[in-house]
Amino acid sequence: MPSTFSVFFEGPFWVGVLEIAEPDGVRAARHVFGDEPTGPELEEFVRRDFLALLTSALAGPAVPADRVPRPRRGNAKRAARAAAREQAARPLTTAAQEALHEAHQHAKSENRAAAKRRRAAEAEQHRALSRAKARARHRGR
Repeated sequence: MPSTFSVFFEGPFWVGVLEIAEPDGVRAARHVFGDEPTGPELEEFVRRDFLALLTSALAGPAVPADRVPRPRRGNAKRAARAAAREQAARPLTTAAQEALHEAHQHAKSENRAAAKRRRAAEAEQHRALSRAKARARHRGR
């Protein structure tokens, strides 16, 4: 009875899904982790709570295998290219990474605006100094 346990980001939480493939169908159960689980946290989950998740999966109804779409076995290179395109289009990030990225982008735009104001002020000061020198030369000083 082959089974898989997948951890992925769904909405604001990280979720683990246990799928058990049996001759009469597929059974599944899910566990919500909350924050992104680390390796040691996953090991602790397996030691402490995995048996309860397995029991709940086995207690659930089986979805007939004919309703479960079977993945087509195709060209490995084509699948790798499709996965790379999907990854580039929608990178997998955590909410914390997204927040850090937004903060970095905001700081970058603020720094660009401050640098532009600083260059404009320096240019204005340079123009004023040039005009003052020109007036002084005009008056013969």
